[in-house]
Amino acid sequence: MYLTEQNQVTDLATEKKSQYNPYMNNMGTVMTLAGKDFVILCGDKRLSMGYAILSHDSTKIQQLTDKVFIASSGMYADVKALWKNLRARIEIYRSTHKRDPDLPQIANLLSITLYMRRFFPYYAFNVLAGMKENGEFTCYGYDAVGSFDEVQYGSQGSGNELVTPVLDNIMTRKKNEGKDIEVKEAYDLIRECMNGTSCRDIYTGDKMDIVILHKDGRVDRLEEDLRKD
Repeated sequence: MYLTEQNQVTDLATEKKSQYNPYMNNMGTVMTLAGKDFVILCGDKRLSMGYAILSHDSTKIQQLTDKVFIASSGMYADVKALWKNLRARIEIYRSTHKRDPDLPQIANLLSITLYMRRFFPYYAFNVLAGMKENGEFTCYGYDAVGSFDEVQYGSQGSGNELVTPVLDNIMTRKKNEGKDIEVKEAYDLIRECMNGTSCRDIYTGDKMDIVILHKDGRVDRLEEDLRKD
């Protein structure tokens, strides 16, 4: 009798462990930083599933309009679905109003889109960045259900805990000195953060995408190698 009951408990525990989970975190790291005359986004291109690498070349940055970009980490299928949803809604706005929505409008659109799915959320953690109509550059950080905040810099993903203290240190020092960070300095900082993260986080690696939006509307797109093991 005792053995039978013990086997039943074991069977129930095994059944509970094997329940279907619709989510999978493909990890990776994204970050963004806004300066006076530019905004820069960076994301690695590795997709992981546990200790297995699914892809060495999948971008985590998407352009939404001429002045707005999004970078996302999390479940890549949900990330792609979210991007597709946003692009469709932006195209409807463009067709209706004959112009692109501005950055604050897209920030609110993203928040509402995530919140509408709060009971079965997009498993995507996003940073939105770009230029407002008045020429100001800024970033927005989100959680999975749409709560967001306007920030000068931010990061998401598996390397978030490694990147954020470095950005806090550098950017606080700049603020205390009363200086604006220059684009070359921001570029070097972002590269160093991503390279350092790839050495300490096995889910960040292979390559990194870097996108720089300038005040004149010019967009620089760069790709550099990261640690590959």
